[in-house]
Amino acid sequence: MNAEFWNARYSDNEYAYGKEPNQFFAEEIKKLTPGTALFPCDGEGRNSVYAAALGWKVSAFDFSASGKEKADKLASENNVEITFQTADASAVEYEAEQFDLIVFTFDHLPENIRMRLHKEAINWLKPGGEIIYEAYNPKQLNNNTGGPKDLSMLGSRDVIAADFGSLTTQYLEELQVEVNEGKFHNGVADVIRFVGRK
Repeated sequence: MNAEFWNARYSDNEYAYGKEPNQFFAEEIKKLTPGTALFPCDGEGRNSVYAAALGWKVSAFDFSASGKEKADKLASENNVEITFQTADASAVEYEAEQFDLIVFTFDHLPENIRMRLHKEAINWLKPGGEIIYEAYNPKQLNNNTGGPKDLSMLGSRDVIAADFGSLTTQYLEELQVEVNEGKFHNGVADVIRFVGRK
């Protein structure tokens, strides 16, 4: 899946995954004191806009220009400001120890790009900062509720333990949930959820 795929998906007036935030992320962020947050691969901005509305200083990126347009529009609708850039996950750069929170929501990337981005995310995170992560796990291949069909792009306990091993695990679980996120994430889904602290 490339930028052309996502530009096409995000070109409709309708928000592909809705305007409401991811449920797991929304539950977790309420436990934290607002600070600086980064949202990699944030699509149409539903999660970054939600965080901004809670008082966070938000940065986000996605390699879809259409996604950025929708994110900026959603921020305007909600009277919040976000710093959203069009950028490639394989090359994007931020300063070290810049963010109190980094949120990954269904960011399914090729293995080499995922490993690079997760390693950089730990570097970008302030000491004491947290990473919130949710993705489909390999059992999702049995469902028809979204996600890639490439096993190497799905999250698992082993993948997360390896990528985020330097963090202190606060929560890690593979579970089956009901998703209701726009027209592409609807129904029973198998996910992995993780919260880690630097």
